[in-house]
Amino acid sequence: MLAFACPVCERLLTFESTSCLHCASQLGFDSRRRAMIAVGRSGSQDPSHRCANARLAACNWLVDVAGQLCASCVLTRTRPNDADTRGLGGFATAEAAKRRLLFELADLGLPLEGWHEREGGLAFDLLSSEQAAVTTGHADGVITLDLDETDPAHRERMRLRLGEPYRTVLGHMRHEIAHYYQPILVPEGTPAQARCRELFGDDREDYRQAMDRYYHSSGASAGWKQRFVSAYATMHPWEDWAETFAHYLHVRDTLQTASAYGVRVEGPSIKTDDAAPLHSRPDDVEEGIATLLEAWIPMTFALNAISRSMGSPDLYPFVLTEEIEAKLAFIDELVRGGGR
Repeated sequence: MLAFACPVCERLLTFESTSCLHCASQLGFDSRRRAMIAVGRSGSQDPSHRCANARLAACNWLVDVAGQLCASCVLTRTRPNDADTRGLGGFATAEAAKRRLLFELADLGLPLEGWHEREGGLAFDLLSSEQAAVTTGHADGVITLDLDETDPAHRERMRLRLGEPYRTVLGHMRHEIAHYYQPILVPEGTPAQARCRELFGDDREDYRQAMDRYYHSSGASAGWKQRFVSAYATMHPWEDWAETFAHYLHVRDTLQTASAYGVRVEGPSIKTDDAAPLHSRPDDVEEGIATLLEAWIPMTFALNAISRSMGSPDLYPFVLTEEIEAKLAFIDELVRGGGR
């Protein structure tokens, strides 16, 4: 994520800002220009209007014509009905995470066509489980999210029950969008698919059997941390791809944010004998996974130390082995090549 400033008074804003706390200017985000725009300002030549979901989804993205849905909201195919106040609260939280996801996808240059543009295009069903059970997942371009996941208490219960170190709404969306991109970046019958199967396993393995084995029998295989970024990634090659792809998005976005805010790590104040570099300069990251991880690992060490100082768990509770890094490198190659 980039840093943003008020176009009127140049005070710092957040990506979600709808107004400037300093000068009270009304603001919106222009997704094409990737910039904050002053809305409704006297004498302004900018014709932008707020998205039709400005109230319903707390959306701050802009459109050319009043009453239209923005480039993010138009991808939502289904939402809770107007009478479902609990579901609508979660809907706004989910839409905020989706806007962050779409910003990163556009920044990476990844192809994206919506369900309103072609059959099988990307769609989001953001569903309340108030009346019926909802299963978060992806199928044929449609990402379904159980809006109970926007409730921190529910999400923490699920995280503990499943033994996960990390569980967020944005994390869910990054995982599910990975399933959407796998057939796009790894087409059937290509060398990329052969390489993908070498790294992640044969995706022709029966998914239902793999799921039953994971949840009702053996769980994660012994020694899984050497080869997989999470326990869930061990279930099936599709899930290994999705978990690793989501992790890649975590790394890219966090480093971009660190660079945007000038966050650098110059190493500890004491002398150490570590062989690996202990400094991180995210603004110097070049093409390729090697320099990305050279900036990432020292940054996470420092962030974890800061988090522990606040009495909180590690912000980044993961360890990247050579096998996991090879998978990240493959995804990085696909994104940089296929994306742009």
